[in-house]
Amino acid sequence: MTKIIFHLLNIIFVFLYIYPGSLLGFLIYKDISKQPQIAPDFVVSSNHLFVFFLLSSLGLISYFKNLKKIILYLIFISIILELLHLYIPNRSFQFSDLFGNITGVLISILILILFNFWRKK
Repeated sequence: MTKIIFHLLNIIFVFLYIYPGSLLGFLIYKDISKQPQIAPDFVVSSNHLFVFFLLSSLGLISYFKNLKKIILYLIFISIILELLHLYIPNRSFQFSDLFGNITGVLISILILILFNFWRKK
């Protein structure tokens, strides 16, 4: 069941990332140029951090037996989706978004490592 949820979220997130403009901004504010903000940004984009933390956590749980492949996939998708913003109209590439994507993936990996460490003790 977690694999199905992971794949559905993956499809939804990819669609939201490649949509030219903010689909969520359009649905919430009726303005394609506004992006809803979950929490304030610091060095990284909080929206991107939360999204990739959720996606990565589900991916790591779903594909626990193939950790190397899922980790490579998550890092790859976090970079590629942000780089696509260089070419998609009404979207912009931002390093804070890229760092938010990668940080979300790394935090979920760190939590998995700590969980496995404490579980073995």
